[in-house]
Amino acid sequence: MKILIAGELNPDLILRNCQMFPEFGKEVLVEDLELTLGSSSAICAMGLAKLGDSVTFAATVGADPYGDYCTGVLKQGGIDVSLVQRRSDLKTGITVSITSSKDRALVTYLGAIARLSASDLPDRVFAGQRHFHASAYFLQDDLRPGLKERFAAARKAGLTTSLDTGYDPSEKWSPELFDVLTETDVFLPNESEIRGITGESDIEAGLKKLDNGHTLVVGKLGGDGCIVREKGKVIRIPAFPIQVVDTTGAGDSFNAGFLHTWLRGDKLEDSLRFAAACGALSTRGLGGTATQATEKEATEFLHAKTGN
Repeated sequence: MKILIAGELNPDLILRNCQMFPEFGKEVLVEDLELTLGSSSAICAMGLAKLGDSVTFAATVGADPYGDYCTGVLKQGGIDVSLVQRRSDLKTGITVSITSSKDRALVTYLGAIARLSASDLPDRVFAGQRHFHASAYFLQDDLRPGLKERFAAARKAGLTTSLDTGYDPSEKWSPELFDVLTETDVFLPNESEIRGITGESDIEAGLKKLDNGHTLVVGKLGGDGCIVREKGKVIRIPAFPIQVVDTTGAGDSFNAGFLHTWLRGDKLEDSLRFAAACGALSTRGLGGTATQATEKEATEFLHAKTGN
């Protein structure tokens, strides 16, 4: 499957097993640290490549060591980086991920992250592709105004589209997103994003508000699994228990697993279970990409957990 992904590209500095978030003027200790490939877009791209898909990546980074690192990791993962721009006038963004076994907090310097624009994705980039995925909607200051039009162009070219907004640091939750969703085939928010976007504290009420009659909304609920509202019916799939090392990027690996199987036409519930397996397996190691599953690993994991 040929998939085009557009979004942010940056490293993550992961500070592992922080007992409490630091307050100004105070210091706390962490158990471990690692510099690894970050960004929702790139982690999803690496997950899809690990599952056997052909991935082309579009982003903007600085002409600096962090940019070298990120593009190098993508290349090693077999990803086409011909649409990654290197700009000497910008610094590559970076995210500090402060993690525990239950969740994480993120501190991000945007830098080049926000500088990818719709004009960097002309119609010709859709040629030969099957699907177009975008991530980090609320961080993409230059891409966001033109994303609906680019999704429409991709769909006109025969591609399906998907979006993972990520969290909105401003917490304004731009209402224009609802307009973008009219050109979005699959929307992959987590529970905090559903609440922020819809203003609904109840997840099922949030899904109902997001139901536009076209977009398949897949809600990621972390340790509570995932939820979908399809044709008025709510489907819940539980998470798979696993010994968690780091939750960084688990939702992005879930995205990869879901898109991989949904695009080949698997039944919805089967795609959700496969995605849940990919999300769970990605938490076995530090960082978002170190323990992402191959298709064989995810299938064997599912068989061991469900017997199917």
